[in-house]
Amino acid sequence: MENVTIIGIDLAKRTFQLHGAGADGSVIFRKKLSRERVLGFLDSQPKCLVAMESCATSHYWGREIAKLGHEVRLIPPIYVKPFVKRQKNDAADAEAIVEAASRPTMHFVAVKTEAQQAQSMVFRTRDILVGQRTQMINALRGHLAEYGVIAPQGTVHVHRLEQVIEDPKFGLPEQVRDLSRLYLDQITMYDDKIKALEKIIRERAKQDEDVTRLMTIPGIGVITAMAIQAFAPPMEVFRNGRDFAAWLGIVPRQKSTGGKPKLGKTSKMGQRDIRRLLILGATSVVNWAGRTGVPKGPWLTRMLVCKPRILVATALANKMARIVWALMTKKENYRDPAAAVA
Repeated sequence: MENVTIIGIDLAKRTFQLHGAGADGSVIFRKKLSRERVLGFLDSQPKCLVAMESCATSHYWGREIAKLGHEVRLIPPIYVKPFVKRQKNDAADAEAIVEAASRPTMHFVAVKTEAQQAQSMVFRTRDILVGQRTQMINALRGHLAEYGVIAPQGTVHVHRLEQVIEDPKFGLPEQVRDLSRLYLDQITMYDDKIKALEKIIRERAKQDEDVTRLMTIPGIGVITAMAIQAFAPPMEVFRNGRDFAAWLGIVPRQKSTGGKPKLGKTSKMGQRDIRRLLILGATSVVNWAGRTGVPKGPWLTRMLVCKPRILVATALANKMARIVWALMTKKENYRDPAAAVA
């Protein structure tokens, strides 16, 4: 096994499939190992390239395997699938990983640090709590609507429902009022936990120079800036801002053939958390410009005249992604082009 140059690992919960190949692509070994024996086996192998599909546990294994001296590469699963031969099984998947990793033009995923994964967990936990709070509010609105109590959507209008529940003149049954108070208690609990997580995010943002730099971009606040720090790889891995925007999925889907370019809707094939936050931030900028009539730059002014707002917001999110790449690579703060012209 001295001539093993690349090892592909098909990750699982308990049993992992390993495929070792030589420099010429020949099969050196195929092994099925338990979770506990993987690191010991890799430690006995000569230092080589170890490839895995990028998944929930791959970053942990990537860090542990890198400590053994191996070079680790993570591949998006969608890029591995074309190399699977006929039957779908663990051995075929491991071999396909080796084939994909050996391609010189393959795109890889950077291994995340423990700090990055911890920060991403903060964001994902906040998203779950926000979703659960929204579910409770909608359930309460739905139940009270059956008694003629109507309130607008949004957390800011929950106090209206609370006033109705506590006001005897609306004649709600006592059992309905008791159950509604249970909903309100849960909503308050979610509010407190969400605020606590947001406080953690804001405190960390104050200590990071790059986050402060990103917050100078219109439409990017502390949540979006910290999300970019948590989920995005180092900006140096992207050749330009368009590559970063494509990684996020804020570029048109291409269906070109015969030299005729055909661009469709937004691909949505990238990092959904940052993409969603950038589009929300861009939407707020577009809505603010539409309400106040204050021009936010010649490009945005021209776009708002002839294009739908949602299309303009998506295009602005693309521009914001490119600006993020430029600021992070050049270590500069955002300069408003409209102010520079004035």
